[in-house]
Amino acid sequence: MIRLSIPASTGMIFNTLYNLTDIWFAGYLSDNALAGLSIASSVFFLLLSIGIGIQTGASAMIAPGAGRGETHEVKGWLDNVSGLAIAFSALSCVIGFFAARPLVVLLGAEPNIEPLAMDYLWVTLAGSLGFTLSFGAAGALMALGDTKSNRNALMVGFVANFGLNPLFTFVLDLGVSGIALATVVIKFATAFYLFRVLMKRLNISVKPTFDKARWRDLLRQILPASFNMLTIILGGFITVALIGQFGSEHVAGYTVGLRLEQVLLLPALGLNSAVMAIAGQNMGLNYFDRVSETYRKGLLIGLFMAFVSIPVMYFLSPLAMSLFTDDTTIQSTGITYLRIDTLAFYAYVILFQSVAVLQAMQKPMFPMYLGIARQLVVPAAINYTLIIVLEYPMVSMFYTIVGVVILSAVIAFFYTTREISRLSSA
Repeated sequence: MIRLSIPASTGMIFNTLYNLTDIWFAGYLSDNALAGLSIASSVFFLLLSIGIGIQTGASAMIAPGAGRGETHEVKGWLDNVSGLAIAFSALSCVIGFFAARPLVVLLGAEPNIEPLAMDYLWVTLAGSLGFTLSFGAAGALMALGDTKSNRNALMVGFVANFGLNPLFTFVLDLGVSGIALATVVIKFATAFYLFRVLMKRLNISVKPTFDKARWRDLLRQILPASFNMLTIILGGFITVALIGQFGSEHVAGYTVGLRLEQVLLLPALGLNSAVMAIAGQNMGLNYFDRVSETYRKGLLIGLFMAFVSIPVMYFLSPLAMSLFTDDTTIQSTGITYLRIDTLAFYAYVILFQSVAVLQAMQKPMFPMYLGIARQLVVPAAINYTLIIVLEYPMVSMFYTIVGVVILSAVIAFFYTTREISRLSSA
């Protein structure tokens, strides 16, 4: 688990540092550009959410065949994963054409922020195929027990972003569009590299394919995972919209704080990838007791990660926020969010591991239902009441997030434990 999780975590760290680099360069342009990119990125990943689940679906369907060494079976899934990636990106573009601008306005973008957000969005939507293909390839490699190739791609992408961002943004004077263009170029290069690794490793060629039966099976895994991701993004979207009631600078502060939190959660997310890959391969071999062992050890390793990360998250948050902006309002919002959310850090770890095991067991529905409640229904109802109806201060939303996450983690733990017990006794 550690051998697989370290490369995955390293890759995710560089991916998040990549996003922070974009934020850093946007801050160099102006505080308005920083706010516009913060809003646009929320809208983009909301529109792309249906394609994000392809990584989970690809891993869940490929892992059993990979565990049995059935290369032909793996190729069949890869062909259909690439076909679905193309379909998902086309769908994202169509929806974005009609919905992008209203969503940007809904998030509270003022007239001086809206054009900057839309400049970023049009470019990223046009290049959404690079995102979906790279997601699918990364999921396939994860199912094969390869977390290093995606790590390498993300590391190189981070370095390339440091070169392309100033080139496109300042030298070619493309502004926020330049930041988006750099991301699109790097994502297409990442997808090309990952598929090349897959084809070389398996000695196959990958051809986008539509196989009704395989698409149906893939969609049974992808759509719940995508919908779960959609609820996460939509819940964040609603949170940003409510924070936007207090001003765009608070949106920027929350967004930067959220990205910094993700950096500290990345080792846990890397562990999540390892847990899913190992549990999925053991499912293919009918080693059900090892699925239980994987879950227990994942939670233990995650507890150690929490002991290390929580003090860093609390005490170094002022220094971290100061690296991105001199605006005291933006800094204060980010610091407040980070310090309050330390209370839920290990609860996130439990949620990640529980969802990973259930998806490896090809039981994606409970994570979807829990995601709807945790990310969407419960916090949206509570926060709307607190902020709009009762006119509570913005900080009350952060405490709502913590409480809902902790309760969800408890529910997820007991449900996952029960499902593993049923599997082992069957």
